[in-house]
Amino acid sequence: MFIVNKPKTDEEMAEYYAFRWLWLREPWGYPKGSEKDEYEGVSEHRVVKNTDGEVVACGRVHLNTTEEAQIRHIAVDKRYRRQGLGQIILSALEQVSRDMGAERAVTNSRESSIEFFHNCGFEIIDEAPNELGKLKRKQMRKQLFDNNKLVLHPKWCRELQRTWHEQIPITEHMGIKLYQYTELAIETRASLNKNINLHGSMFAGSIYSLATLTGWGMIFLQLKQKGLSGEIVLGDASIHYHKPITMKPRAICKLETVQGKFDMLQRGKKCSVTLRVEILDEDNEVAEFSGQYWVLPA
Repeated sequence: MFIVNKPKTDEEMAEYYAFRWLWLREPWGYPKGSEKDEYEGVSEHRVVKNTDGEVVACGRVHLNTTEEAQIRHIAVDKRYRRQGLGQIILSALEQVSRDMGAERAVTNSRESSIEFFHNCGFEIIDEAPNELGKLKRKQMRKQLFDNNKLVLHPKWCRELQRTWHEQIPITEHMGIKLYQYTELAIETRASLNKNINLHGSMFAGSIYSLATLTGWGMIFLQLKQKGLSGEIVLGDASIHYHKPITMKPRAICKLETVQGKFDMLQRGKKCSVTLRVEILDEDNEVAEFSGQYWVLPA
């Protein structure tokens, strides 16, 4: 059995760096310390441990831009290779990238690892600088979000995401993305790193924005479902905060909470829509939002 962990204590970080040096630097004669660079403090680090608590694989990811994550330093203990640990650590880093709001991941792969990354969905896009001055590498890239797999009605969902980014640009900077639409519910997620305050939790204003946009998105998709169109505006809203968000911001609006007479639009009249949005930190409910929106005839 293997477990993916985030090294937290000084001892765990020292063990992690020692493992990185052992498998990525020592074989080429580089001294301890050479396994670190200037991005360590802004990176997310992950390790895979066996049942004895030994590190058997590791990797790191940091943001190059708000849309692009850089995956580096993936290593697997020689004794545990060809057991799927490379895919486990890479999948963990890709999920961290999504949680940070990245749309794509890039990596500079050694020639010996190109096939591995290709099998995991990466494609070669360019040459990369040699590593350690001697190891040839290729830059590879992978898109992290595929709406065709995550949502029903992918065309509508792509239109919704594009509408948010074009008409409400702050959503892109906040890393707010449509995660799932099933007709019975819509789920959105935001990047904690892009909305974090000095206390290490998500800004209350960012939580409110996430909830507001989730409700707006549900109405947008309901209009598509009903073959209607109109301009959606927020009329009134309230939110109650129970706990801070410190891990994974999620917002869910269920169809059963949506109430509105959409047929008013067919008669050229505005209609009122009320709904509720649950705000979660991973799986823990931390806030609840109630909103009244108006849909104005097109």
